[in-house]
Amino acid sequence: MPFGTTDMSITRVGFGAWAIGGGSWAYGWGDQDDDASVAAIRHAVESGVNWIDTAAVYGLGHSEEVVARALQPYGDADRPYVFTKCGLVWDENDRRVEPRRSGDAAGVRREVEASLRRLGTERIDLYQMHWPAPEQVQEYWQVLVDLKAEGKVRAVGLSNHDSKQLDAAEAIGHVDSLQPPFSLINRDVAGEELEWCHAHDTGVIVYSPMQSGLLTGAFTAERAASLPANDWRSRDAEFTGEQLQRNLALVAALWPIADRHETTVASIAIAWCLAYEGVTAAIVGARNPRQVDGWAGAPSVDLSTADLAEIADAVRRTGAGHGEI
Repeated sequence: MPFGTTDMSITRVGFGAWAIGGGSWAYGWGDQDDDASVAAIRHAVESGVNWIDTAAVYGLGHSEEVVARALQPYGDADRPYVFTKCGLVWDENDRRVEPRRSGDAAGVRREVEASLRRLGTERIDLYQMHWPAPEQVQEYWQVLVDLKAEGKVRAVGLSNHDSKQLDAAEAIGHVDSLQPPFSLINRDVAGEELEWCHAHDTGVIVYSPMQSGLLTGAFTAERAASLPANDWRSRDAEFTGEQLQRNLALVAALWPIADRHETTVASIAIAWCLAYEGVTAAIVGARNPRQVDGWAGAPSVDLSTADLAEIADAVRRTGAGHGEI
């Protein structure tokens, strides 16, 4: 799939490396097995996935290190693209403190050098500002555009930015990509941001299409209640109370559709995202090879008009999530 106006063509699903960062920071997913994470990445690549999305802040550098380890056996001909992010700075003296947002020009340059070092590469394929920072968009976007011109990065993008911020960046240099959250539960960007990207030939790689595990078909109320304290989901509203019950009711409604297509609920949830105009691809996480097998076939799922209508009806009936449908 052509990735916006970049020279890259990417598979419609990519490997998301947030969870493999481990649990020793504010937004960790609990303790992880690095060997299993490495195996998951290699299994995804061997299954045809040709890009990996990580961030400096995931595990406070650890995710990038695990990605580098996983990619050691691959040469230039078969190495997947590696995308990472900047703009979240952590306290080395207290890893549990929530990272702060920063778009300081000198800081961004320090961050890219640190990511290049951890990833063991001379150029990052896509470098993204993780969240809007206190500095003006124009300040940090100019740095990313300069890094692209200097050859340190191949393409540049924004994550979690809205259409006004995209306009401000585009006035300085083309926004190669946007990375927004998007799922059957979080549908907020379905209108304005996706339309902006479609109009500007900006690639879109959506994250959390399975809503951090809720839409896999394997999640239960019991599992939610047993999430460890170092798993950020234990504190998230979508994983507790009435919101959790609505989300699980939506999952139950997806099972008949998955059965008709002889696939998984996870693949149905991802295929729904991929069916939206303007969505280039979806970032999907995994912590072991078995989880990769649960979603690797999603791009081949062709949802019919009747399927999409049934899904929309289930969303309205259960009251799950937020945003247009």
